[in-house]
Amino acid sequence: MKVRYKNLWIRDAEIADAAKLCQWWNDGELMKYLGFPNGLGKSVEEIEDKIENYTDEKGRLLLIEYQGQSIGEMFYDNLGNQVAEIHIKICEAIYRNKGLGRIILSLLIKELFNQGYQKIILDVNLQNTRAQHVYELLGFKKLRINDDSWVDQLGCSQSSVDYELVENDFRDYATDTNIGG
Repeated sequence: MKVRYKNLWIRDAEIADAAKLCQWWNDGELMKYLGFPNGLGKSVEEIEDKIENYTDEKGRLLLIEYQGQSIGEMFYDNLGNQVAEIHIKICEAIYRNKGLGRIILSLLIKELFNQGYQKIILDVNLQNTRAQHVYELLGFKKLRINDDSWVDQLGCSQSSVDYELVENDFRDYATDTNIGG
């Protein structure tokens, strides 16, 4: 996937990105909402293997660039039956809370609908209310709250929220009026 919008760029992750992804994935502060407050403990080599194994049929690990700098990552998995599951992280803290997330997600969602997906799903930690707000702005519908549905690395019970989006409900934030050149 290659999607460009002004100073934003979404592209397939490449082997050369493995070191940066390793840094992000092993950062417990960044990964805590995903249930990994100690980080993932992945090596560069393991991440290189993961990148090599993604295909258009299975899904893709994607890098997010803004103004020429890698700022985050996301992925989508093809679940079959024209359903994709997505996840996103803006990993560089200085780029959070600037409205970039909803624009980046808009670009990904548009591309997935253009590829023929009919539904996009995701789940998010119940504590991550900022992400929930963004998903709901984009038109995602809350399906359910899964109370105490998983346990993080520290043994703490966590809850999640399931969302889904169909094209008719999608609100696109990637327009010329929403981000500076």
